[in-house]
Amino acid sequence: MVARARRRRGARASSTPDCSTRPRRPHSGVRPTSRTTSAASVGSAGGEDAEPDATDGPTSRPDTRPRAAIVVNPTKFDSVSRVRADLDDVCRTYGWGDLLWLETTEEDPGYGQTMEALAAGVDLVCALGGDGTVRVVGSAMVGSDVPMGLLSGGTGNLLARNLSLPSSASQGMVVALTGRDDRIDTATLRLRRPPGEENQDAPPPVDADQVEDLPPAPPGEGAVEDHVFLVMAGLGFDAEVMANAPEDLKNKMGWVAYLVAGLQRLRGSQFKVHVTTSDDVRLHRRVRSVMVGNVGKLTGGVNLVPQAKVNDGILDLVLLSPEGLVGWAAVVSRVLTRSTRGHQRVEYFEVRSVEVTADEPIEIQLDGDTLGKAISMSVAVNPGSLVLRRPA
Repeated sequence: MVARARRRRGARASSTPDCSTRPRRPHSGVRPTSRTTSAASVGSAGGEDAEPDATDGPTSRPDTRPRAAIVVNPTKFDSVSRVRADLDDVCRTYGWGDLLWLETTEEDPGYGQTMEALAAGVDLVCALGGDGTVRVVGSAMVGSDVPMGLLSGGTGNLLARNLSLPSSASQGMVVALTGRDDRIDTATLRLRRPPGEENQDAPPPVDADQVEDLPPAPPGEGAVEDHVFLVMAGLGFDAEVMANAPEDLKNKMGWVAYLVAGLQRLRGSQFKVHVTTSDDVRLHRRVRSVMVGNVGKLTGGVNLVPQAKVNDGILDLVLLSPEGLVGWAAVVSRVLTRSTRGHQRVEYFEVRSVEVTADEPIEIQLDGDTLGKAISMSVAVNPGSLVLRRPA
């Protein structure tokens, strides 16, 4: 049941990039800072009394220092100005130019801002916010050679935690400026909505080459949407928890809010799914949750898939089928012992792609963001498609 990865390049190579919109390649080191010079002329006769040309005089050379952009969700911070000042200080300390500061809005959670940063030719784009901001910025940067930095903010930051990145924004900025570039996998998901239900917020665009390995959506009448995610997609229990965690408790106590929501939903009903993997393994199960992960660690530090790697070209499929409190106790035991052997309540599969169809509309989440309900999801890995800054 283990499907080995089929490697392909993460950066797009199917067409020549448009230089007006595509980003520059990242610079390997810090370039010298600019200096102001004087270019006064003594005139064509060469005499000391000659009048200088009117166009001559003090001029400033262009600032050749590398520059970073920050795509920030301002709602995650009490004082955005203080955070910005701290990050500006870090950039000056390490010889980088002034930050390009771009704030997300309710209408645009980060995609447009990221494309603006790339079009401006910056050397680094950092996401500063929760998991939702990280996902949207990352989806815009798939296929680019410009590296992405992760700065902690919000209540989630699951990707940063899985990669052992710093928990403070300033320390994360140091890693982003001085770290090494590493290509990591991303994943593309295609969901089908129940008939008559549509997402009120249009998802960010997904390029055609990101969906070339994606299984087609199963036949149906509902609307179809494509999304990119970096951490994990889930149907069922995990999405219900994300959707019902109290917002005020999340702001005060972080992951504890999800624990509270989870305990309140342990007695929920199972639902029937039909699963087809890239190895043509076909499963029919009654489950509480179906998760497809690019990494293995969940909110609160729970390591659901200890063998998961973010750069192996493989996704990890997990089916949870507990019944009642006794069943959940078995699931918790399996997770805490970090066993990945087959079990009637916890099943693991390694896949390149997977198609999941439910018999009824089920809550769905991507990287901790709830997307409403879906009746199917198809997922495929995009190996090495995102350049990420990690500690050197």
